[in-house]
Amino acid sequence: MKKLFTRSAAVVAMGASAALLLSGCSGDATASSDASGEAKGSIAMGFAGMDITIWNDQLRFMEPIIEDAGYEFLTSDPQWDVQKQVSDWEAWIQRGDVKAMMGFPVQSDAMVPVTAKANQAGIPVLGYATRWDGTVAGTIIDSYEDGYLVGAAAAEWINMEKSGEAEVPVAVVADKTSDLGKGRTEGIIAAIEEIAPNAKVYELPGISREEGNSVAKSHLIAVPDTKVWVGTSNDNTAGAYQALLDSGVAKDAAGYYVGATDATNETLDIIKLPNSLWRGGFILPAEELAKSNADLLLRAAAGEDVTDNIITSTRVTAENADEFYVK
Repeated sequence: MKKLFTRSAAVVAMGASAALLLSGCSGDATASSDASGEAKGSIAMGFAGMDITIWNDQLRFMEPIIEDAGYEFLTSDPQWDVQKQVSDWEAWIQRGDVKAMMGFPVQSDAMVPVTAKANQAGIPVLGYATRWDGTVAGTIIDSYEDGYLVGAAAAEWINMEKSGEAEVPVAVVADKTSDLGKGRTEGIIAAIEEIAPNAKVYELPGISREEGNSVAKSHLIAVPDTKVWVGTSNDNTAGAYQALLDSGVAKDAAGYYVGATDATNETLDIIKLPNSLWRGGFILPAEELAKSNADLLLRAAAGEDVTDNIITSTRVTAENADEFYVK
C-alpha cells in the first residue's frame, strides 16, 4: 500500500455535556496543588472548536489525568475563529502559571507568533495532529495514510461489488480547512483512483455534520445514483449518512457503502447493525490519543525532553467494534 508520512496532519456537538466539561476545565479557578500542597500551575489544551466528538472525548479522558498530577486543566472553544484561538492562547501565556500548552490550530501559520511568545515565556508548546514552527513535539496523525486506508477499503469494495459497472460515482465529503483534512482528502482520492479505475470521484466540501448533510442532499439531486460515500471525519460523514437515510435508503440496503475515520460510539452502533451501510469504519481511539496528549504535556511541563507520538487508524468491523466504545 502506498504510504507517505508527513509532519503536517489532523471533527456531533456535545450540547450540555460539552458545556459541563468546559466549565470544569477552564476559567480563572485557583491552580491545583499536589499532595504536598505545592501549587503546580496549569496545563492548557486547545482544539479548533468544541463541535467535534472525538475532541470532546479526549478532553474528558485528559482532565482526570492532568488534575491527578496536580495541575489545573485549561481549555477553550474558539469556534473555528483563528483570531479567537490566538487570543485564548495569549491569555494563557499572560496568566503566568501555565507550564505547557498543546493544541490543534484553526490555521497553523497563524499560531507561529503566539507560539514564539509562549516559548519566550518558557512555556513549551506541543501540536495535536500537526506540527508548526516553535512546537517541541506532538501527538501526530499521518493524515495521508489515514485517508489512504479509508479510500483503499472503499476501492476494494467497489472492485468486488461494482466491477461490472463502467462508472461508479463516489462522493468524498472533504474538510480541507486544515492540514489534517487536506492530507486525508488526498489519501482517500489517491487510493480510490489507483485501486478502482472505474470510480468517478466527486469532492464535496464539508466540516461538520450539518455541512456533510447539506452537501450530500444537494449531491443526491445532481447525481442520484451515487452509492459510495466516504469522508475525512466521522462527523461530516455522519451527516451524509443521514442524508442517505432521509432520501429513503434503508440502513441495510445492498449496494451502498459508507466509510470514514474517527469512529465514535454512535458510529460503532451503526457499524454493528446487520448488513450496515457503514462498511468502512476506521478509528483513532480517543483514549489512546488522550493518553498521548496528557503524557506529552506532563513531561513537557516537568521540563523533560519530548518526542512525537505517531498514531495510526485501526479498521473497525461489527466483530471488533465493542473494543472501541468510549465509556
